[in-house]
Amino acid sequence: MPRVTFREELCKGCGLCIVACPKQIISFADRLNAKGYKPATVTEDKMKDCIGCVSCGRMCPDCVITVEK
Repeated sequence: MPRVTFREELCKGCGLCIVACPKQIISFADRLNAKGYKPATVTEDKMKDCIGCVSCGRMCPDCVITVEK
């Protein structure tokens, strides 16, 4: 099963990964990171729907997303 991880402390909350995800499993977290942004995240219950396409990782301008297959 693919797994998506975010380096949330570096995420600036641009939302490009949310738009790029074909399964629409990425959302903004309810909390703020140290820079004051709501980072993108995937909840554990939605992680099972990830297809490992890496669209989110390719779209991220700050390279904060890692997709493991």
